[in-house]
Amino acid sequence: MLQRNILMVGIMMIGFIPIALVAQDEDSRDVKQYTIEQFLETTNYRGASFSPDNLKLLVSSDATGVYNAYAIPVDGGAPVQLTESTTDTISTISYFPNDERFLYTADQGGNELNHIYLRNLDGTSQDLTPGENLKAGFVSWADDDKSFYVISNERNPRFFDLYQYDAQSLERELVFQNDDGYSIGTVSPDGNLVALNKTNTRDDSDIYLFNRKSGEVAHATPHEGDVNYRAVTFSPDGQDLYIVTDADRDFSYLIKHQLSSGDREVVAQPDWDIASAGFSKNGKYFLYGINEDSRSVLKVFESETMQEVALPDVGEANITSFNFSNDEAHVGMYLSSDKAPGDLFYMGMETEETADPVKLTDSLNPEIAPDDLVEGEVVRFKSFDGLEVPGILYKPHQANADNRVPALVWVHGGPGGQSRVGYRGLIQFLVNHGYVVYAINNRGSSGYGKEFEQLDNRNHGKNDLMDCVTSKQMLIDTGYVDPNRIGIIGGSYGGYMTLAALTFQPEEFEIGVDIFGISNWHRTVQNIPPWWEAQRKALEKELGDFDDEAYFKSISPLFHSDQIVKPLMVLQGANDPRVIKEESDDIVAAVLSNGVPVEYIVFEDEGHGFRKKANQLRGYRAILDFCDQHLKKAK
Repeated sequence: MLQRNILMVGIMMIGFIPIALVAQDEDSRDVKQYTIEQFLETTNYRGASFSPDNLKLLVSSDATGVYNAYAIPVDGGAPVQLTESTTDTISTISYFPNDERFLYTADQGGNELNHIYLRNLDGTSQDLTPGENLKAGFVSWADDDKSFYVISNERNPRFFDLYQYDAQSLERELVFQNDDGYSIGTVSPDGNLVALNKTNTRDDSDIYLFNRKSGEVAHATPHEGDVNYRAVTFSPDGQDLYIVTDADRDFSYLIKHQLSSGDREVVAQPDWDIASAGFSKNGKYFLYGINEDSRSVLKVFESETMQEVALPDVGEANITSFNFSNDEAHVGMYLSSDKAPGDLFYMGMETEETADPVKLTDSLNPEIAPDDLVEGEVVRFKSFDGLEVPGILYKPHQANADNRVPALVWVHGGPGGQSRVGYRGLIQFLVNHGYVVYAINNRGSSGYGKEFEQLDNRNHGKNDLMDCVTSKQMLIDTGYVDPNRIGIIGGSYGGYMTLAALTFQPEEFEIGVDIFGISNWHRTVQNIPPWWEAQRKALEKELGDFDDEAYFKSISPLFHSDQIVKPLMVLQGANDPRVIKEESDDIVAAVLSNGVPVEYIVFEDEGHGFRKKANQLRGYRAILDFCDQHLKKAK
């Protein structure tokens, strides 16, 4: 379960695609089918922190099968492995500003109890946040580069306090003791102000400012009604706070709040959500990201004049991250598309235009021809009540009216998540083997305005499920989907939707693939991780009163499992703190008692998501085999 994460990164508005257009099959052709081993030979990269001399970029990569830290030379040399974990995922944070020590984070077997680690120049590592059953996170470097900020819930498991660590001695100071359920936002350049985000409900939030000198906390966004405010960054001079809000609008936009006067100015107000904003190290550049119909759109400006910087033409790709060097002269950025995983590029910044980016990684396995993969299309359909629902449609090259193929409705996590344009290995693997995949953004998904997002409040497994059911007709109307071979698949909240579909609409989908989905909502909400306490009210407004056992049982597949009659596959991480293993154990036992085919796979060293390639290999192959056995052959 289940956190809302607004991504920095989002497809040009295609709008409703007429079925006649979708059904065209003049491009239909056979393609080479690749094994799961070939797909997993793709190497994933993430993170991009410049070394002090700007000659290397610090990244995480799963080249060994487990994520480790690597340094990639900007001149195009081979990556140098810096850590050697064989068990736990290592996610890099950043180099130190003045030497090549670096920070990284890791949990233990997917339990999400992340600690912050320092990797020293001699190759040794030390835990900067030692202790049992605590969770820590990196916030930022201080403006003078002499210290950095970290949050930890070691004092109180429910709330995160803010600490400041000296970069040389590693001694720390408690900056803000969090006793009132704030989320730490951003710290001012002089270190005196801390912006605190306070979630009241999913639809209403506030910003408070903690003054370190006075010890006072001031309310910065008093308002009436449901309005969301989220602090994103201070201006380089510390005079202004940049805020994302949805005040008086369906979509969120960016404003500048002058701290001395309280005056506000609209900075950017596109027709989609602003997802993020920030400045380069010394404030030369200002940038923000837009989630535009599931595609990322990045805008970069010269801060002084707000003249937009011309970025390179990246075609159909998304710029999914954009990281300046400390001297603001260089950028490390990732480009990704449906047919290309995220690759790291390096480029210099010039006065009037950007230099041509240099590609530093080749993530896609060279044995896989990109033209054998497919681009997703944003397709909308009218749901059962007339609501227009978006999603991303992936059509196998070999599908046509004379070769109708099976299909899977893919439901994202959340609730309130979003399926987005970009490479997904499992989706491409399934499509390559002849399955249409429709990644639906059912009502309640983020990215389409707060009104759309609120439509599933206390209505889960009902109208959002009916969106999934109604999408079947759109798939059938394409002319290349076999109406008798449509299944449903999803992870986390999408796993719940899979179970709900097989339970409450038992004849609609031929199979279900549940990846760590909730089967018993009452148990799940009673066992939310303690560090989610700050979001508890928001979750209750969306999901329901946590003590309302009767309601949660009414929408929980476990208590209606006798209705499940179609084959079910379940995949679960043993260390999952969000959807605990008992959720899957119980639904598997219940469905087996119905005499229904069930396949169950538990990964002992994973949590909420499968990060290790060995586990992905086992799980993804099993999903295809299950679909082939129970869906593809079920003509």
